[in-house]
Amino acid sequence: MRLGKLRHRIIIEHVTETQDTDGSVIETWSTFATAQGSIEPVVGREYFDAQTKQADVTHRIYLRFISGITPKMRIKYGSRIFDILSVINTRERNVELQLMCRERID
Repeated sequence: MRLGKLRHRIIIEHVTETQDTDGSVIETWSTFATAQGSIEPVVGREYFDAQTKQADVTHRIYLRFISGITPKMRIKYGSRIFDILSVINTRERNVELQLMCRERID
């Protein structure tokens, strides 16, 4: 992995669910880890190929390996939020992670 490629400062967040007094569930997002990453849109032919497998993939995020990241987490970059759809441990070497994500459009 080329370190110069990791130019985005990202925050990996996990959710904590608690119950309100009326029984409704409240989701609270808190920081799991902060890392340098590379955010790349999935474009052109890659996007159409990805549609057959994962129609919602809009971005690929690369970062150094961090243990414990799951698809239940999300990525925050500035004011942008990315839901993690899958976590790929590149070459199963615990060196690099590739996160396939969908950007939230609110």
